[in-house]
Amino acid sequence: MKLQNADKYVYLIKSTLIDKGVTEFWAGLINLVVVLFLILVVTYIIDRILRRIIIKAFDVFSVKTKTTFDDFLVQSKFSRYFAHIIPLLLLKIIVPTVLQDFPFLLKMFQNIINIYGVILFVKIIRSFLRSTQRYLRTKERFKDKPLESYVQVVMIFLWGLAIFFIVYQLTGRDILSFATLGAASAVILLIFKDTILGFVASIQVSVNDIVRIGDWITYEKFGADGTVTDINLATVRVQNWDNTFTTIPTYSLISDSFQNWRGMEESGGRRIKRAVLIQQNSIKFLTTEKIEEFKKIQLIRNYLDAKYQEITNYNEKKGIDKSVLINGRNLTNFGVFRKYVDAYLEQNSSVSKELFTMVRQLAPTPKGIPLEIYCFSSDKKWVNYEAVMSDIFDHIIAAVPYFDLEIFEEPTGKDLNYFVTKN
Repeated sequence: MKLQNADKYVYLIKSTLIDKGVTEFWAGLINLVVVLFLILVVTYIIDRILRRIIIKAFDVFSVKTKTTFDDFLVQSKFSRYFAHIIPLLLLKIIVPTVLQDFPFLLKMFQNIINIYGVILFVKIIRSFLRSTQRYLRTKERFKDKPLESYVQVVMIFLWGLAIFFIVYQLTGRDILSFATLGAASAVILLIFKDTILGFVASIQVSVNDIVRIGDWITYEKFGADGTVTDINLATVRVQNWDNTFTTIPTYSLISDSFQNWRGMEESGGRRIKRAVLIQQNSIKFLTTEKIEEFKKIQLIRNYLDAKYQEITNYNEKKGIDKSVLINGRNLTNFGVFRKYVDAYLEQNSSVSKELFTMVRQLAPTPKGIPLEIYCFSSDKKWVNYEAVMSDIFDHIIAAVPYFDLEIFEEPTGKDLNYFVTKN
């Protein structure tokens, strides 16, 4: 009875026009246009009203609740998409009644409304997943995980299902009927090669804890040297120290070698490994007078007292003729300087005492003998680390002349002019 009354109102304009002498075709066409227009206007008004009500209700609800998840739902427009469901259902119920005399238009409408419903469903799920991702980012446990990769995988799967449904809706045939399963698989593998590789890489990166958001990485192949800001299905985004951005394929993290500085940041210090080049012709044995002179340097006074006494006792015991300085055991200015640098690092408060410290002599080179300092700065911040390293080497370079040593430097034009003038 209600349906009959609805039909009566739907065809009221048509009946009136026929009574006025208009042909049935034109009366039906005018009736269809007017009724559809009214339905669309009413649906639009309902959609606007419901959208305002639902959005306002979500806003109020998100303010009153303690959790922040609903706040992220509001930010991702979940309520806006959700508000479209009721108007969509109204159109799906009412419009077929109007179009029952127009099979072609009815079929077209059903296709459009079903396709729009699928797209709306996917957008609602996407909004929910993005809200979940942002919410989990606020949790310490998930802050550095590649959540976006997993969201993208789910969205690819959903859009794939949506495409299958849309093709079926438009053609009445399953998408796999257009090709064999093997051919379809080949096409999918070709199109989504990077996506599939990225997905596998994202899982391995997460499970093996290779890279986290916030890690400092150096990747010379791609010119990346900075902090990881984003990890998604296809790429890893790195903000370099010069504030430029470098994009790296996710699968490269497991196929190539790169440097992750997280271990340094989580350790007790940051490594200093640098050498000064000492001219070989400035290295010599120390006489007793020179040893007494070097004893004025406080950091090595105790070392020189003990070492000199040990060497003297040894030489006397062996009856060594010390009228020639090379005979027996001797101290050198280079060896004493190495002990001085070792003592200097030991008393330097900026050098970590918990990690390895060493001052060593490397193999001679055409530019001199490298004296390498290997230690760790307690302060790992880049600016402070550079300052600590600079202070250490400022002191070492300034201390070299006190031990009658010289640092190697390439001769410049000024040095050559001086040599020519002097000769």
